[in-house]
Amino acid sequence: MTSIQPTSRPPPLFAKLLRLDNPIRSLTLAFWTWKILLYIVVTACPGLGYDTSTSLISYAANPTTVASESESLSGSLKFARWDSIYFLNIAQKGYLFEQEWAFGWGYTKLLSLFVSGIRLSGGNDGPASTAMVGVVLSHVAHYLSVLALYRLSSNIFGHATAHQHLICFLSAALHIISPAGAFLSAPYGESIVSFLNITGFYLYSSSLIAERNGATRLRDVRVLTSAVLFAVATMVRSNGVLSGFLFAYDATVLGWKTLTRGPTLHTSVRLAVIVFGGCIVGSGMVIPQILAYRMYCMSEGDARPWCKWALPSIYGWVQEHYWNVGFLRYWTVSNIPLFLLAAPMLAIICRSSLWALQSPSSSSTSPGSMLTRLAVPQGLLAVMAFVGYHVQIINRISSGYPLWYWYLVTSAVDLSSSSLKQSRTLAVAVYSMVGYALIQGVLFGSFLPPA
Repeated sequence: MTSIQPTSRPPPLFAKLLRLDNPIRSLTLAFWTWKILLYIVVTACPGLGYDTSTSLISYAANPTTVASESESLSGSLKFARWDSIYFLNIAQKGYLFEQEWAFGWGYTKLLSLFVSGIRLSGGNDGPASTAMVGVVLSHVAHYLSVLALYRLSSNIFGHATAHQHLICFLSAALHIISPAGAFLSAPYGESIVSFLNITGFYLYSSSLIAERNGATRLRDVRVLTSAVLFAVATMVRSNGVLSGFLFAYDATVLGWKTLTRGPTLHTSVRLAVIVFGGCIVGSGMVIPQILAYRMYCMSEGDARPWCKWALPSIYGWVQEHYWNVGFLRYWTVSNIPLFLLAAPMLAIICRSSLWALQSPSSSSTSPGSMLTRLAVPQGLLAVMAFVGYHVQIINRISSGYPLWYWYLVTSAVDLSSSSLKQSRTLAVAVYSMVGYALIQGVLFGSFLPPA
């Protein structure tokens, strides 16, 4: 990284934003300012957009209403684009078609609970209301995710000095302008996964602090609570299961310690809790598959092909059969622009994962060792997106992984003066994320790719 000499003080406008004496208030102000701007950008896009699918869900709910008029009733329908159309339709009607099981059961179930509440209270539970619920849910989850990242950063880097405060604050601020952009405001699962993932990481790092302080019961409660959050995140988006690596890492360390030094009550109890927590995380992947298996494989009639697999998975079948997701399937000439679009995020994720692995080693019970634990899930996410996913989605699903925020921020914080260096890396990242999010907002509101 190339850096210029540290500046004596930040620019005046930036100094006003960096109110480290009240970081939560500053983050709240920055968050809602950014969200209002994005909301205006998306809702200001004229017409139905390039694709008229949103008008179809409006028409299905009320065939007597003209589609263009129904869309103009609520700005929330401007956020009903791409996958969110499926989410909204499933939340209202349930899973009617096999291919719909590609869309996270956990998120659609959460939306359907709110829709049921609206219906029971006698309110309008049409597409516009469901979309508004999804938009509000995404905004709240993203805001809580920002606060969770601030707390997680405090656990990892400390909060006793000015430069530690600066790292925590800037990391959370970067999360606000994440390249996920409009997807963190729309009825999508990304903001929910981000909140659950980062909060789970916070609790897991807090369990290490409790372990260090000898509070074993508190440690176990935090470990198991984080496991539940990761399990729910997995139900919302399948990549949430990658967070289970934290449990696999500690189970391996504790297992090796038991083999080399002999078992102790303390080690055995902790290992049992870790293994049980890992099973909880795995259940987030298994439970939706069991529900689908009961629906398609235990009813009368011909069973679907995936029912006969050694490990039946409707998710794997649907992704492969209907959405053409699989190893190197996305590697086509027509998709080269999408790989170029994803390249900066892939590069940052991979570089930050290596940075974390090369960080000074610390005790496995130190919160700082979370850097090592988090490097593998984030790195695996990048590899899986590159070889198997629709690669452009890395720009939005990366929002729930904190390492790359820390990498960018620590490259720009001068430890000697507790101020910001004029870091090209951070500056380019910030300008790029803001510019990309605003352009993406226009494309999203107009129902244009990339998605």
